[in-house]
Amino acid sequence: MPGEISPTGKQTGPASPPELRASHADRDRVVDVLRIAAGDGLLTADELDERLEVALSARTLSELATLTADLPPVSASVGALGALGALGAEVKDVVRIEQVHSGAVERAGRWVVPRRMELAVTYCAVTLDFTDAVITHDTLRIDVAMTGKALTLITRPGIVVDTDGLHLVHTKVKYRQPPTSPAAPPALRVELVGQKAHGRVVVRPPRRTFGQWLLRRPAFRPEGA
Repeated sequence: MPGEISPTGKQTGPASPPELRASHADRDRVVDVLRIAAGDGLLTADELDERLEVALSARTLSELATLTADLPPVSASVGALGALGALGAEVKDVVRIEQVHSGAVERAGRWVVPRRMELAVTYCAVTLDFTDAVITHDTLRIDVAMTGKALTLITRPGIVVDTDGLHLVHTKVKYRQPPTSPAAPPALRVELVGQKAHGRVVVRPPRRTFGQWLLRRPAFRPEGA
């Protein structure tokens, strides 16, 4: 059986799986790992320059994987420590939000993600936007006691939301995960537990601006991109 012709014009065997394409977020994560490795003395300046050049022009995940194959894994919290210092903020163990029939609750921008959140909210919309949030650990537990309106979580690549522990009463869940590398470990796992009655639970990536839509660019671009 003849092989197929790839978009690059090369002939491949019929059983050859297509290479997974790398996104901007995938390249940025590898760049962060390389810079941290160079700061720890694992890479020389020349090696860093060479690998950065390859990382920024990489088209597939396999190309990126070879750049960090000989380096130890880097915790997602390492890159956030500098942001904490710049913000003059600290990581709180628990953040409790209590509101009844009042304005919407929103966490957005460069807010520091705590280790645990408690939502005791009645008929107030809640939005947690993780697009630019400072993440210093790998798990966030959210204890939900919420009635009415919508609970919205805006994610970014590397953030996984687990709704299995959430008891739903007359509530719909809409979950849309942003594209990410299947081989990369999650930067943050958000665990929703408790009860959500009436309204909706929405998990989605950030919406693209009109300019990003025209250029077909993703809404999330990490700093330094």
